[in-house]
Amino acid sequence: MPPPPFSDLDPLLHQQLRLAVMSVLLTVEDAEFTYLREQTAATAGNLSVQLGKLQEAGYLTITKGFNGKVPQTRCAITPAGVAAFEAYVAALQRYLQPTGK
Repeated sequence: MPPPPFSDLDPLLHQQLRLAVMSVLLTVEDAEFTYLREQTAATAGNLSVQLGKLQEAGYLTITKGFNGKVPQTRCAITPAGVAAFEAYVAALQRYLQPTGK
């Protein structure tokens, strides 16, 4: 039986900044914090909070290290994150075409 046309959208991914982060991470192997901040035009504090929420959900991993003496935070999408994103997109498509056209 197909899913209902108006099934719930993942509230974690439905937030604009988290959706943007996931969209960026789908296109790269991993991304440095400053790259994500530049791509999303987010403040460092807001981005940090949203990355934490995505990490708690298991949608991405966060690795902290150093590039020389400079601290570096890298993020990568997980298989669970890819699956959640794909499910979100599929649910959203059902909203856009509820009759299956």
